[in-house]
Order: sequence, then C-alpha cells, then structure tokens
Amino acid sequence: MKAHFYFLKVIAFIALVATNCFAQEAPATKKPNIVFIMSDDHAYQAISAYGHGLNNTPNIDRIAKEGAIFKKGFVTNSICAPSRAVMLTGKHSHINGKIDNVHSFDWNQENFAKTLQANGYETAMIGKIHMDGLPQGFDYSMVLPGQGQYYNPDFIENGVTKRIEGYVTKITTDLAIGWLDQQRNPDKPFLLLYHQKAPHRTWMPEEKYLRLFEDSTFAPPANFFDDYVGREAAAHQEMSIDKDMDLAYDLKMLDKDGDIQTKYRDSAEAMHKRMSPEQRKAWDAYYDPIIKKFKADKLTGKELALWKFDRYMKDYLATIQSVDDGVGEMLDYLDKNGLADNTIVVYTSDQGFYLGEHGWFDKRFMYEESFRTPLLMRYPKEIKAGTVVEEMVQNLDFAPTFLDYAGAPISKEIQGESFRKLVGGTEKKWRDAIYYTYYEYPGEHKVKRHHGVRTDRYKLIHFYYDIDQWELYDLEKDPTEMNNVYGDSRYKKVQQQMHQKLKEARKKYKDSDEKDQQYINAGK
Repeated sequence: MKAHFYFLKVIAFIALVATNCFAQEAPATKKPNIVFIMSDDHAYQAISAYGHGLNNTPNIDRIAKEGAIFKKGFVTNSICAPSRAVMLTGKHSHINGKIDNVHSFDWNQENFAKTLQANGYETAMIGKIHMDGLPQGFDYSMVLPGQGQYYNPDFIENGVTKRIEGYVTKITTDLAIGWLDQQRNPDKPFLLLYHQKAPHRTWMPEEKYLRLFEDSTFAPPANFFDDYVGREAAAHQEMSIDKDMDLAYDLKMLDKDGDIQTKYRDSAEAMHKRMSPEQRKAWDAYYDPIIKKFKADKLTGKELALWKFDRYMKDYLATIQSVDDGVGEMLDYLDKNGLADNTIVVYTSDQGFYLGEHGWFDKRFMYEESFRTPLLMRYPKEIKAGTVVEEMVQNLDFAPTFLDYAGAPISKEIQGESFRKLVGGTEKKWRDAIYYTYYEYPGEHKVKRHHGVRTDRYKLIHFYYDIDQWELYDLEKDPTEMNNVYGDSRYKKVQQQMHQKLKEARKKYKDSDEKDQQYINAGK
C-alpha cells in the first residue's frame, strides 16, 4: 500500500514538472518582441528590394526576403513629426492634434508603447522622434533633439542632454543594440523603437561612404522638368531642386573663399564647424575638389539643374548605406542571441521622398512618391518568407497591429486596423480606400493645404485655404500623376464615386470642413 502511494506521488510530481516546463517553453504563450526600425525621408525608390536600381540595400532587403514586402504602404500626413504622432497613437493628425511640425504633441494621450508597457513589455525609444517633451510610454529614451545632427550629435537620455562623438547613424545603432544587450530585462518581452535621422536633409554621408557613388552619374526621372500644366498647386511650392536647393547647405559647396553666398550658408558653416579635425579633414578632402570644379565650370540653366540633381542623389544615397549597415547589425544581433524567431522586425520610413520626380526634393504632397512609404516586415512564426502584400496599409495601422500581436487591448479611439492577418495570409477583406491630410501652410516649402482619398486605381485631391482646386488621377494610365483629369467628361462617373469616397472617409475618421477651419484659425 505504501509502495503504491509512493508511486502515485512520483507520477504526480513528474506530471507537475512536465506541466510547468511546457508552460515555460510553449511558444504560443510567449509574447513577441518588437523591433520597430524607422528612418527619416527614406524613399521606397531607394531600397533595392523595390526594384528601382538606384542603390543596393542588402540588409533591408533581407527583411523582405525572410518576411514580407508591402508594395502599397502609405502615410496619412507626409511630414516628420505628424507622421510619428500617427504611428504612436493610431489616430489621424486632426484627432491626435499634431497636424504639423509646429504644433506641440500631447504626450499625455494614449500611445501603443504605453499599452504594451502596461501589459508586461519593457520599452525603449532610441534615435529620432522630432517631438518636444519627455517621451511617455518608454522605460528608457535616448532621443535626438529636434532634427538632430549628423556629426557629433546631442542626445537626450531620459531628459538629460549629452553630446556623443561620432556619426549619428552608427551611434544610434550602437545605442539600440547596447540597450538590448546590456540594459533590458531578459525576462520580459521588449519593444524597441530604433529610429534613424538619416536620410533626412542635409544628407551628410559617413566618412567611409563619401566616395561611394563617385563614379556614378544619375539620370533624372522623365518628369524632372515638369511644367505643372493643369496643376496649379503643384506649380506653387518651394521644393524645386533647380530653384530651391541650397548650394552650400544642401549640396556642400561651402567654398573657403566665400564666393558662393547662399541663403543657408551660415547653417552650412555651423554643421562644418561641428566636426572634429579628423572628420573635417576627410570631408574637405572629398568636397574641396568638387567645389573647385563647380566654380570653374560656371554651370547655368538645365546643366546646373542636372548637376544639382546628380550631386543630391550621391549624398542622399550614401547616407542610406549607413542605415542599411545598421539594419544588418541589428538583424545579426537578433540571430546570434537567439531572438530572431520570436521578434517582429519592421522597417519603414516616416514618409516617402522625392528623388527628382516633378523636379522636387522633400515630401508633403499627396502625390505617390511622398505619400507612399517603404514597409518591410519579418516575423518567422507567422509571416512566410517572400510574402508580397499588395493591399493598401498606412502608418495609422502600426499601433493596432503591434497591440494585436502582443495580445494587448486595442482602444476604440484607435482609427487604424491591424494588418496581422493580412501579412499572415488569412485576411479575406481589406479596406478599398485610404485618407490623407496635409496642414503645414503657410510654412516651409509652401505646399498648399490639402486632403484626399486614394483607391487602388484613382486618387482625388482637394487643395484649399487660399485656393479651391481639385485634382483627379487615373493611376493605372498615369502612374506619374502628370495629367489631372478632374472635369474630364470621360471620368464623370469616377469623379462622382471618388467624391463619395472622400465624403465617407472624412465621416469615418471624424474630419470635416469645420475641423479644417479650426486648425486654420489655430495657425493664425
């Protein structure tokens, strides 16, 4: 009898141990880690996985190869700080209050990091956020003030400012990996926002990549010399490579004789002086011969415009190479430390960017190159390698998607939708239209206020405030948006349908003419 009782106790003990082991090891009960990588102004055209042939980004491409690439990722407001506010809150700009780079952001409102933090995650934000105030929802923050500097940048660590010597992209990567390796609690799932400054203006490459495209000459897009016929709002802006790109500030023609005097030369000199003697020596060794040749050539007209474009592309793409290096270091770290399988990795940008399309640099417009943003995602547990997503998603959707993966509650205030099932291949129905707003006018680059709606094939835009202009594009026949067909009798039915789509979108997202006027009055 005693022997039988002892045998039952042993069996019970073994069952208990087995149950506990299963509970600890069962992958279904383990919340995924999240590494959210965001660069600034990274055009989808400048990621080799998208097939435009401008440059080579093997590490970013690796995310697509091992996970998914989204062919139609979009933003809701193509400008730095508002895009980030939408990403954090899952709410459109007119709801979260951050409509432009000027208005303040209310950190007291809910964001997805706060929700994850409340649901057992350890959270960190490292790099650029471009919003004043101490970031809320993060156990650790190490952020750039404002736009930040490329060389020897200042960082704000949990509210305390310090300067770090080196190149900002490399520093941000080292800080992000350092937090993962040395500071986080290994017993908790983590959220890491790893956000790069590059390739934001003024496109200052790392020393080792100064000569990366030295032997390349970039041909401009076919519509580089756009005449803007039929598109009044597109004609009235200050983001032309030809007319508005500053020789000293943007293109590094900071001659020591002072012959090249420009609007932003003082700012260019300040950035140059910020460098260490060693950094400046490498910089000058590269740019001084270019400056000398530029002054001797005395370019004008179209030749000068094309030279500016080529110079811009060389610097812009070179800054991206350092970003790609950082992505590779992060992916390697996750692999080597056994974290890759249970970590969601997302790469995106706060918006797209013009690389000479319509003759422009910068963003802001609802036209495709700035409206659309790169988006790549890897999560081996759920996302099949080589997945291609053709449906339209927006930065509005990041918050609910991350909360969905984490099993955390999704507030009813969130306006985005989780694309977990979409990228996982089980979503049967998805949205057929997306909504866009832009508010920063009058302001830098002078892009008119506008809002609009896009479907798979068509796009309707309304420019307002000091003009009243409508534009309609057939993206299938006119992918570069050169022919405004608004008012064309052949598109009468489509035009009516798109107006209805816009009306429905504004109602769905709680926007209105009264809301527009509220923000117009607030800016006066």
